[in-house]
Amino acid sequence: MLRAMTLALSLLGFAAPAMAQNGPLRIEITEGVIEPLPFAIPDFVAETGGAGPLALEMARVVAADLQGTGLFREIPSSAFISGISSFGAPVQFADWRAINAQALISGAVSANGKQITVKFRLYDVFAGQEMGSGLQFQGTADGWRRMAHKVADAVYSRITGEGGYFDSRVVHVAETGSKADRKKRLAIMDYDGANVQYLTDSNAIVLAPRFSPTGDRILYTSYESGFPRIYALDVASVGKRELPIPQGDMAFAPRFGPDGRTVIFSLTNGGNTDLWRMDVTGAGAQRLTDAPSIETAPSFSPDGSQIVFESDRSGSQQLYVMPVGGGEPKRISFGQGRYGTPVWSPRGDLIAFTKQNNARFHIGVMRVDGSEERLLTASFLDEGPTWAPNGRVIMFARETQGAGGESSLYSVDISGRNLKRVPTTGGASDPAWSPLQP
Repeated sequence: MLRAMTLALSLLGFAAPAMAQNGPLRIEITEGVIEPLPFAIPDFVAETGGAGPLALEMARVVAADLQGTGLFREIPSSAFISGISSFGAPVQFADWRAINAQALISGAVSANGKQITVKFRLYDVFAGQEMGSGLQFQGTADGWRRMAHKVADAVYSRITGEGGYFDSRVVHVAETGSKADRKKRLAIMDYDGANVQYLTDSNAIVLAPRFSPTGDRILYTSYESGFPRIYALDVASVGKRELPIPQGDMAFAPRFGPDGRTVIFSLTNGGNTDLWRMDVTGAGAQRLTDAPSIETAPSFSPDGSQIVFESDRSGSQQLYVMPVGGGEPKRISFGQGRYGTPVWSPRGDLIAFTKQNNARFHIGVMRVDGSEERLLTASFLDEGPTWAPNGRVIMFARETQGAGGESSLYSVDISGRNLKRVPTTGGASDPAWSPLQP
């Protein structure tokens, strides 16, 4: 019997895997706890000379990706009864059942000059069947980590039924120096903190980087001219240009629309801050709000029809939704405290936000109409949520209390489980998660 392992998601949390008597094995995310699915991943087979070190490292990255979700538990190799010595050899399912491996991942790596190929197979151990046909990915030796992430994404998707998020990157503000003399520059890295690259120097303060829908460009705010201005940066060339915005004192909080050409941002004139929309070239600038209040931190819905933003028009910082072309905003936050930095989920079902209440900061989620508010974290200072490409994990910045006040990146799933620190080379804030890489 084929055990197709799928994932049903809700805001309420996780339930343990269960096997229906005549049905598939399922991981139902409906309650507060989950028993991670045990999997085995023997060292990948090196099919050509020189591929051995990469084969070992790639298997370790795949295992770390899966285990890092909190949905999977790796069975250590010390428990193995048999191994995988050849990619095409028959699998001894009885040996893997004996150690309670529910999923088995086998892989092989070959090298041809600077090009490498990785292929893998995923097995449902108790059914004694391969789950779909095997896949392979090709690339350069320098890009081996990315190919490992692609393998992990494929495994994750087959087991959960959800899109993966491992083959993605995060842009953030890298911070160095004391709190009184903090230096900030843009940095980009793999989702797990590897392959860090700096995109700007530390001569000017930079804030709030945001990816384009294709991940090839970044919008951000810079004080390079002495006042906040919006810049667009090409990730591949690291070339940048200032956006030609309408006349104003300060421009900040930019974000791309789903079409990759529309930009929405805040513009301050004479002490009043409103939302504006325009083409990335500067054409067609349109003022969207006109109120004696501060409107900022806008975020598009995935279909581009609506905008969520924060405003103090009600007397305190709250969240509002309005049509993309402007119109009367509708307030959606009504809990105790102040709300800010809203971000629409890529799935369109939820809005993540920062909340401040009773001297504590929280990262939370709510439905797009403001219902079913759920706080996922609580600390001295949590802020700036950003969504993983599959809409199931949120990354944010957390600042520690005290004189040092260093900020770090953390991630948490939408149930509030699996809170963990994301490794960075120093202080980090303002994360923005890319879409999956092409």
